Amino acid sequence: MADFFQLLSGWLPMLIDGAVTTASLSILAIVAGFFIGVVIYLMESGHSGFGRGFARVYISLFRGTPVLAQVLLCFYLPGELGLSLPGYLAAVMALTFNTAAYQSQILRSGFKAIAPGQLEAAAMCGLSSRQTLWHIQIPQVLRLTMPSLISELIDVIKASAVVSVIAITDLMRVGQQLASATYRPLEVYVAIALSYLVLTSLLALLGSYVERRWHQESR
Repeated sequence: MADFFQLLSGWLPMLIDGAVTTASLSILAIVAGFFIGVVIYLMESGHSGFGRGFARVYISLFRGTPVLAQVLLCFYLPGELGLSLPGYLAAVMALTFNTAAYQSQILRSGFKAIAPGQLEAAAMCGLSSRQTLWHIQIPQVLRLTMPSLISELIDVIKASAVVSVIAITDLMRVGQQLASATYRPLEVYVAIALSYLVLTSLLALLGSYVERRWHQESR
């Protein structure tokens, strides 16, 4: 055990760098995915047949295919179209498109929980649909769905491990490099697993803190 902690202290700078990359990828994806998720929800619940059809196909596509395949497509497809896309951006895009499909369904419950009377009152006060969405609906939806959104962020962090296949130096890639350099795969991947656990636990605690603050402010 002492030997493991000695190894861990030596690996710590690389693990921290990998954790920062993993966290930045995941947070960018969850934020961008939130806004795309709102659009997908609005299309799915709208009056346009094309919009509803597009939203359903989008949700089925990104929920029904592996994240790994989506990452590889976002990395290689632009090259086939003559575009040069950095690996980091391809990884963010893939994770964003994936989480947007899941978030659209999470957000559905939040939108449905808002009393219709609030929307009618907003219309009577002269607010446009866009103003009602961003000033009345979105703040309430965030509060109502915060626990589910934090769970989704944790899922994105775990799913982000697949971006190592396109040479992104995230936590999993760091683990692969350390295992190859040290020939200590068991210890390395225990350290990687603990790093993911620490990262997800910190984000869960942060989400709980924000949720408690919101409840206190709403009293």
